[in-house]
Amino acid sequence: MTDQVLTEFRGDGIAVITINRPEARNALDRAVGLAVAQALDELDHREDLRIGILTGAGGTFCAGADLKAMLRGETALIEGRGLCGLTETPPRKPLIAAVEGYALAGGCELVLACDLVVAAEDATLGIPEVKRGLVAAAGGLTRLHRLIPHHMAMELALTGRFMEATQAHGYGLVNRLTAPGAALEGALALAGEIAMNGPLAVQASKQIITESDDWPADERWKLMREISDPVFASEDAKEGPRAFTEKRAPKWSGR
Repeated sequence: MTDQVLTEFRGDGIAVITINRPEARNALDRAVGLAVAQALDELDHREDLRIGILTGAGGTFCAGADLKAMLRGETALIEGRGLCGLTETPPRKPLIAAVEGYALAGGCELVLACDLVVAAEDATLGIPEVKRGLVAAAGGLTRLHRLIPHHMAMELALTGRFMEATQAHGYGLVNRLTAPGAALEGALALAGEIAMNGPLAVQASKQIITESDDWPADERWKLMREISDPVFASEDAKEGPRAFTEKRAPKWSGR
């Protein structure tokens, strides 16, 4: 791991991944891309981790690609996995974006690839690639119009203008707004709610919501049961009702 990306693997099952280039507004270069991908791999592979938070240091989430690095031929794209190993192959476990300041271009595309978004009221999002003769090809153009009204997504994509977090919250793109400087705190609170639940059930729920839009109508129930049936057959599916009847907190095994 590089000091350009900081990781905190907490005892409560929450992983905090922080892009740490505040002097460059957390712009993405090759080292950052590789380090974020490595941290996401660890989130998925460690049994003690339930959920991740992606954020940025110094009051900014991420201003996008490091254009100087781009001119040197560097990229934060990971082959077959997308930007920072996230935009094409998100982790199996839930990931929350905690957004302060700017989340622009590739930074916004990282936000769009997350499952949940907590943002400070004065945060700003946008895909201004067209202003640089570029295209938001790391998910901005394929995800944004699914998350906010079509014509608004088209306006943002074609003009490159920014969107305030309060407006994004009104469209449902942002789950929770916080006071400036409190996005990580808000994300930790939301992550704590999720981490208390059955890990197999959480992962299966994410998978079904993420994949089901592409399922043929005549196969939808079969495909859902292929994911949900193993959860119902698990030890956790017995522990949950048992803990409820015994009026105690469940002790999840992940099995």
